[in-house]
Parts: sequence; structure tokens; C-alpha cells
Amino acid sequence: MRHISRRGFLSTSGAALGALPFVRSLDSLAQVTNPVFRHGVASGDPLADRVILWTRVTPRGSGAERVACVVARDDKFTQIVAREEVETGAARDYTVKIDATGLEPARTYYYRFSALGEQSAIGRTRTLPRGDASRVRIGVVSCSNLPQGFFNAYACLASRRDLDVILHLGDYIYEYANTQYGDGTRFGRIPSPNHEILSLPDYRERHAQYKMDPDSRAIHRQHPFICVWDDHEFANNTFKSGAQNHNNDGALEGPWTDRRRAATQAYFEWMPIREDAQTRQDKIYRTFKFGNLATLIMLDTRAIGRDQQVLATDRDAIESPTRQLLGAEQEGWLAEQIVAASRENAAWTMFGQQVMFAPQTPTGVRAGNPDSWDGYRSSRARVFDMIERAKVRNLAILTGDVHSSWAFDLPRDPFAGYDTATGKGSIGVEFAGTSVSSPSNLGRGPDGPRQLADTMAARPHLRYVDGRYRGYFIVDLTRERLQADYYAMATIEERSTTERFEKGFITESGRNHLIEASSPA
Repeated sequence: MRHISRRGFLSTSGAALGALPFVRSLDSLAQVTNPVFRHGVASGDPLADRVILWTRVTPRGSGAERVACVVARDDKFTQIVAREEVETGAARDYTVKIDATGLEPARTYYYRFSALGEQSAIGRTRTLPRGDASRVRIGVVSCSNLPQGFFNAYACLASRRDLDVILHLGDYIYEYANTQYGDGTRFGRIPSPNHEILSLPDYRERHAQYKMDPDSRAIHRQHPFICVWDDHEFANNTFKSGAQNHNNDGALEGPWTDRRRAATQAYFEWMPIREDAQTRQDKIYRTFKFGNLATLIMLDTRAIGRDQQVLATDRDAIESPTRQLLGAEQEGWLAEQIVAASRENAAWTMFGQQVMFAPQTPTGVRAGNPDSWDGYRSSRARVFDMIERAKVRNLAILTGDVHSSWAFDLPRDPFAGYDTATGKGSIGVEFAGTSVSSPSNLGRGPDGPRQLADTMAARPHLRYVDGRYRGYFIVDLTRERLQADYYAMATIEERSTTERFEKGFITESGRNHLIEASSPA
């Protein structure tokens, strides 16, 4: 991938920037657009001293464009801490990324871009804490499918000022044509281009459409993102050498390697993710430290090392000791990160990842969901080994993908040697969140209550499951406990910020066992 050329931080006063007008209230920017910064602004991959700042310039010609950025401690930009100027062009679809460095930990900053005589909306971002941190709050989302309905979960999260970061766990875009997986006709949300996306221009156009959504612009403007891809940023049921939703003979859809390369390039261009020597090799797994309160380890369970999915009944493959979900290189890296978090005495160790980790069926029988860790049991067993060897005291796994809400204790074998009343035998907890807009039939219809009850009864470690709403969840961390609160949207069929608190679950430090909360954190 080609980088934008870096000009370095400017020591001048930036008179040209100062001469441009700007809107001083973030709330008043909800519908602001202009012909240059149509796709809004975003920030991501925050660290204690830096954060990625992103925008996209709509060019007036085919040549390179120069873009300036200013960062301040206040939204009136009276306390400017950094200025930078970069150049962008067609090679990266006129997207811009700046790694704003030299910032202070656990602090809110404001930023804006200018180019071609226009100025962007004001963005708000925040750095991570360093050292002692007493509390962290994370908003968690996944599976935002534009033709299925409106991104009301984004709108609700954008209105919150109590969050440190948004965690997006994949399926940020979907690759389908209209009606293949959702009909956006009645919502005015027909995918663009209106065919299954295959090429670099296709993936760029689809990302651009998602960034134009007003609720997407709002949440990105308000909060920094930490994100990973899942399969639909590529194609349905992606694995390391192909995908279920790809014609592998190349006659209709071309070679998989070309499609994967196009999807990866567009993702790094259009998402506020740090591009370094690692990510240029398509490696998206990385670690974030929230002071000594939590270490967040982001995994790629989809595109790097995953063997092809098999049938749920193929027990020989599912139990094979050589079967990989992460790949050997990522597995080794994960073991190192777990040990480091333990040695650094992080109060909480968290994984951010795509597919369900908790066992769904006993070893030796068909997999509950072969697309999840249940279809890669030896891989999961090796991760359990890492956690036990490092003596991780408090583990929480945060999961997307399933379009429904789940809360688990995490024993190695929930079907033997686990006490459902006390949680004895559990070495962690897992929270899986429902989708922003993608559908679920779990719990719906006249047999819905029975389906939910049967799902609970078959899993002694399962504390909660519901697929009847779309929404998000909030993770609230202190040294004493972790609480996850699930929020449901009233509708996704029209724009609305009406939501309700559904359920909350707490695990106390040292317990690795979930109890229901009486109220949201």
C-alpha cells in the first residue's frame, strides 16, 4: 500500500487554517456536509500518546491534493497542540490518515481538516490512559448492513459522552447486491454499486457509501474506533485461501487473491486504523493498553490463518489437532501477549474478536456452529492452555458476528466439571453482541420463547441469549468488576434514537462468573 506523503508537524501559525470559519458545537454538525469533506472525519487506534485521524477529500481534478489538519484541546481551537500537512491522491482514493503524536494520556482532543478552501466537521477523539486508571467504558458494535435498515445504534452511541472508545468487531460493510441479503429499496438504502463487490473500485465505492450514512458520520466524529474485519469486508465465510461467497474457478469473479487484495487495500484506505509494517502485510491483530486496568488483544479469526469451514458433522476435521483458526504465527503472538499482560499485572485481559469462543456442544459430538471456535476445537484448546499457563486472573472475550446477544461463563468443558451455581471451573467470561442492523431469527415467532429456553438449557454456562433486537453493548471496567450492559433499539426501520436497557451482567475481579446486574452501570 502507498502512504500519503508526510510533511511533519508545522511550526508556523497556519494563517490559512485560521482564516477559515468553523462550527463550534459538535452537536450542530450532525448534518453538515460540504463538497470536499462529504465522508466526514474519523479517528482510531488510540494509544496513550497518539491517535489516527482520518478523512477523505473529494477532489476537483485528477491530481494530488494537499490537506491540512489541526489538533486542539478544545473545540474552539484556542489551545492548538499540533498542525500537520499531508498530500493525498488517487493511489489511495484521496483518503487521508495522520498519526497525531505527542498527545497526553486519557485526554479528549478536537481536530479538523482543511483542503480546497473548505473545512471539515470538527471531530472529537480521546487517548488511552497510562499507569493507574480507575475506569474505562467501551461501546461495542458489529454487523452494520446498510440495506437491512438504519444504523440507529450508531446514532445512540454518538450521543453518549461517557465512552472512551468504540470497538467494532467486524462486518462493517457487506459485499452483496441489493436483495441478496436485505432489500434497501423502501429505506432508500440500495447498496452502491448495486452488484456483488469484487474489484478495488467496487470496495472503495461501498466503503464510501457507508461513510456517507449520517449516523456513521456522527459516531466516527464523536468517538475513536478500534476495529477488526470479519468476513463481509471480503466475502461471506472468508478463510485464508478463499470464501464461500466466491467463485473459485475465476471464470466469473476472478482469482481470490485479487479480490482479497482489493478488499484489504480499500479497508486500510477507508478505516481509521494505523498502517505500519505489520498491517501492510494484511495483519490486523494488535494490542491496546488501558493503563494497568486492561489489556485489549485484538484477534483476526477470519482472514489470516483460518482453515476452510467444514460441516458440523465432520467430527474428524473439527477435532483435528492440526486444524487452525488463528494460524501458527498469530497463535504464537497471542501467547506472547497473554504472558505480557499477566506479567504487567493488568487487572483485566480482554480479547476483541469476531466469532463465538464458548463451547456450544461437548467434545466428540457435532459442532454447535462450525463457523465459530466450535468448528476449530484444537485451536480453542490451545488458547485455553495459554490462559491457564499464564494464570490470567480476569479474562473477558468480546465477540461480534452472531446478530444476537449472549453472555457466557468460560469453563474449558462446561458439560463436565463446571458448577453452574458458583462458576467453579470457569476461567473467563464472554459477551457477544447483537448486530447494528443485520437480521436474526433467534427467539422470534411463536416458537421464539421455547427456542431461547432450549438454547439456554443445552448450555449450562450460558447466562443470557436473545436475538429479538438490534443494538449494542457497553463494557464498564473498574479494578473491582466488569459490567456489560445490552441496549436494544426500538426500531431500525426508521431513523430513531429510542432505545432501552435490556440486560446487564457483572463479573467480579477474581470470579470469572457472571451474575445479573439490577441496573446499567
